[in-house]
Amino acid sequence: MATHHGKEGVVKTGSDITGEVTAFTLETTGDVVEDTALSDSAKTFLAGRTSFSGTIEAHYDETDTSQEAMTVGSSLTFTLLPEGNTAGDASYSGSGIVTGMSISNTLDGVVSRSVTFQGTGALTVSTV
Repeated sequence: MATHHGKEGVVKTGSDITGEVTAFTLETTGDVVEDTALSDSAKTFLAGRTSFSGTIEAHYDETDTSQEAMTVGSSLTFTLLPEGNTAGDASYSGSGIVTGMSISNTLDGVVSRSVTFQGTGALTVSTV
């Protein structure tokens, strides 16, 4: 089983690589519907719809147009590449709506930006 170092990760918004990314998360969930009959001794369920959401964190860079485009309410197309951007690497892509954006500034730290998004439609899981 292969493991990967976080430094391999890449985020693309649209077709552009988003610069200064320090972390990203992707959460996928699926609904279930109970279909247990009265005579069943154990509950049973059916798979329902799926959804996804995530966060992109980066050093603040006002010259990076892909970062500046991530404003609350804007649409976002993205590709998250946890292994890097080389042929055969895992790829997670989709569209979403930016639901939050925060900028953090501390006395002794790097100014950072955090963007949250809610996926819309299906998440595509493939390889580069």
